[in-house]
Amino acid sequence: MATILFWKNSNPVDPFCHNCFLDPKKSITMPFKNIIFLLFFLNAIPGLAQNSASSNVSTFKIEAPQLDTIRTIRIYLPAGYETSQENYPVLYMHDAQNLFDTTTAFSGEWKVDEFLDSQKGQKVIVVGIDHGDEQRIAELTPFPNEKYGGGEGAAYIDFLVKTLKPYIDSNFRSLPEAENTAVMGSSLGGLISFYAALEYPKVFGKTGVLSPSFWFSEEIFSFAEASEIPTNSRFYFVAGTAESESMIADLLEMKQILLKKDLSEERLQLKIVKDGEHNEAFWSREFPEAFEWLFPNPGRDQ
Repeated sequence: MATILFWKNSNPVDPFCHNCFLDPKKSITMPFKNIIFLLFFLNAIPGLAQNSASSNVSTFKIEAPQLDTIRTIRIYLPAGYETSQENYPVLYMHDAQNLFDTTTAFSGEWKVDEFLDSQKGQKVIVVGIDHGDEQRIAELTPFPNEKYGGGEGAAYIDFLVKTLKPYIDSNFRSLPEAENTAVMGSSLGGLISFYAALEYPKVFGKTGVLSPSFWFSEEIFSFAEASEIPTNSRFYFVAGTAESESMIADLLEMKQILLKKDLSEERLQLKIVKDGEHNEAFWSREFPEAFEWLFPNPGRDQ
């Protein structure tokens, strides 16, 4: 049985980088002690550390036995949820520290809640899973990299599927079917989202893959080739031309693999953005379009 602690808008500061893993040639080189000093300095200035999360965002902790830890979950409930009797589709997102609140984001938030608040009649629950700090690389990579390690993503996705999703479906008015369940992330989060859709196609029927780190392991391509993908699955890919040398080529290769699975062009969207960079600002700008493509009729069965 899951152990739950629940409160409103709690904001532990996260000093760990989200977008360090663009490719082997690009990484943040600022000394870690300098990052800590900078965060301390900024949070000491009045007004800079104010909570920016919407009132529709709440936070709880849940036991994650697959990861041998307690994990923080940030959940967005649509306006009117508390007074309605409706059931809602659910979008699961990684790196939740960067989704809703500037005080927890490493280098800018996605403003997911601001966008959803602005959409009148929006009826999708968003469940954000905090990354595991120093365990982030391990948890968000399904296969290991010779240099960077990792490869424990299967346990992380098992946590989503076997612990977190059952809790969400039991305690919130969700639509639990695959056609109403999406998973989305960027960089390593895009990689693990894609893996989740292949490993559990009967759980995740929709997938948002932003700037995925397919370079991390060639095994993701062979895994995709060997996977059975339902023809009603939906995949949204987006990346920028100013990311890495292999980013666009990797996406085009993955698109061809999926098309060979008899997945129709209508259910596979690939967007290439000129000069798009590998950072939170880019993903924040691209989130609305990705969301609207995955949920063209929010609140209704797809």
